[in-house]
Amino acid sequence: MDIQTKYNILKSLHLIFFTTWMAGLFYLPRIFVYHAEESIKTKQYATFTTMERKLYKYIMNPSLIGTWVFGITLTILTEAHVYLWFSIKFICVCLLTVFHIYCGKIRKEFEICNNSKTSKYYRIINEIPTILFILIIYAVIFKPLV
Repeated sequence: MDIQTKYNILKSLHLIFFTTWMAGLFYLPRIFVYHAEESIKTKQYATFTTMERKLYKYIMNPSLIGTWVFGITLTILTEAHVYLWFSIKFICVCLLTVFHIYCGKIRKEFEICNNSKTSKYYRIINEIPTILFILIIYAVIFKPLV
């Protein structure tokens, strides 16, 4: 397999996993908004708990891992780590990973019926992945030098 084909396969897999990871990062905090408005004793509360658990464990976690594995492989292949745009992207992806872990903590709090945050709080943090997503796309497309 030639280097261009290998690069295209790795890049495709990286983009697929990143896209599914971002979908989860956009959706999970939105579920938290509605979950926070629900009483613990309702059937909907249990439904939200199940939705959050399945989204986090079966979609978001594998997507996070795939994003990192294929991203690191691409970085090694292309030696992109020497560029400023890559440093910006890397910092943003690290921040997304921290946000992902934080969402896992929130999910567990809902699961044990120990949420202390309001739906307004979740509406606000729901914007964090959007901001980081925009910065990542900007860095990758425009490759700023300064």
